Amino acid sequence: MASIFRRAIAKQVAKVIGAAADDLVSMVTVTPVTKKINPDAHFSLPIRNLVKYGFIAESNVTRLDETACKMANKIVCDNPIMNVTADRSVLQFKVNHPLMVKLNQNEIHHWCLVRAANDCGFDKIFFHLFTGLLGVGFLKYGSESQLSQNAIQHLFDIYVRVNQDADKDETVYDSARQFFKNMEEGDEKSLSLWQRFRELSIDEYSRIYQRLGVGFDVYSGESMFGDPALQVIEQVKKMGILQLSKRGTGVVDLTADNSMKFYSTLMRSDGTTLYITRDIAAAIHRHDNYKFNRMYYVVDKSQNQHFRQLFGTLNKMKYEWADRCHHVQFGKVIGMSTRKGDVIFLQDVLDEAKTRMLHNMKYSQTTKVDNLDEVAEALGISAIIIQDLKNNLNSDYKFDWDKVLQSHGDTGVYLQYSHARLCSIEKLCNISLDTNCNTTLLQEKEATQLVQQIAAYEDAVYKAYTEIEPKNIVKYLFRLCHVASTAHNTLMVKGSNTDLAKARLLLFNSARLTLSNGMRLLGILPLQQM
Repeated sequence: MASIFRRAIAKQVAKVIGAAADDLVSMVTVTPVTKKINPDAHFSLPIRNLVKYGFIAESNVTRLDETACKMANKIVCDNPIMNVTADRSVLQFKVNHPLMVKLNQNEIHHWCLVRAANDCGFDKIFFHLFTGLLGVGFLKYGSESQLSQNAIQHLFDIYVRVNQDADKDETVYDSARQFFKNMEEGDEKSLSLWQRFRELSIDEYSRIYQRLGVGFDVYSGESMFGDPALQVIEQVKKMGILQLSKRGTGVVDLTADNSMKFYSTLMRSDGTTLYITRDIAAAIHRHDNYKFNRMYYVVDKSQNQHFRQLFGTLNKMKYEWADRCHHVQFGKVIGMSTRKGDVIFLQDVLDEAKTRMLHNMKYSQTTKVDNLDEVAEALGISAIIIQDLKNNLNSDYKFDWDKVLQSHGDTGVYLQYSHARLCSIEKLCNISLDTNCNTTLLQEKEATQLVQQIAAYEDAVYKAYTEIEPKNIVKYLFRLCHVASTAHNTLMVKGSNTDLAKARLLLFNSARLTLSNGMRLLGILPLQQM
């Protein structure tokens, strides 16, 4: 929706400075709704950005505020632009307000989750599922009975035990390397065990992630690329970039001055490949098969060194698409625990959140739903997702169950409450939604601010994608809820005359749809009642 107004503004500004309108569209942003901003300013364009990107010569600007005033006087106000002013060094544009309401409603109906994700470039997601240590551990500690009862828990317990063994006995690592070597050489027993673990892991992960509304197109771990990894070794040998270290390992120098201060090890002294070698083979395979524009590895920040080596090696191998591979880092959660102990599984966290929400709802005097179990599940998941995504992705944060599950403040429960409250407006007002109502009646400040906040939705989604920071969407949704709450307390629907009531109902419906779309984009199922 906002793009229509942006283009109209960019077109008029372009005429004044002699630039191409398409180059200016991204610089026009929805003016944030705050008390410090002119309430008549719907869109903004900072003069400093025009100077920064060379659209206005720096030599022609003595003061940014003076330049803004001169430009404001030259810009033609042609519908949908109603007025242009200069607020210090920023051009402020007032646009056709009723048209904004209409376009908000129309666009919201068509902005669905899939379109948002596709427009932002999301496509395939991959899992890494297996290590040699687990194979060795299962041969020593595995139980078919426990594996059938709780595969992930059993495999995790085995992994912990075999790592403890490895800390005491270095030969355990030798056994793990031999397991992988057997896989690379096509050993049926090793491959069969790997295949079982892979299938069990995928089944369990799929079931758990389904609770979050998450699905995956492809499950592809580095352990699937044993043979291609050997081909990588041959490739770097032919290119002349694989060097043998004093220990007999195969390494690739990643420095510009050939100083070997930074390198990656691709081959052990016995000729077997490493995790990074298989990761390189996997990256090549994914590019060959998917021709991706970008590939994101969403892995915690402790693995930063690994990905520097991975991308550096791909660059050294002359793959032009290596620069399109990105490591999306995330921080640690501090202080999270459940009643089951200190080792945290996603399923345990989701179960704990649901249990706590059920307890809160049973003792709340405001709970008005019959399907407590389903609502508690949705609220618990909402709380966990928002707590995780509201922070900088790369930052560690402290987890507090009591704060996470609060119904007030910036929490997932508050977003659900706000959505349910907006749903109740239409249910209680005894008026049918009319998309052709007279929106020119929406003249109050609270109405204007809500329209403006709704229009900023696509800005938030675009910013979240370009910065790879979901918190931009979370922050936007909280602001939308606050503005909608203020409007709801001021702009009565029930009891107002019919035409005004219909206009206000349309506005609140637009807010609800926008909130719903944003929540779904984050993986949250919006509740209509709680």
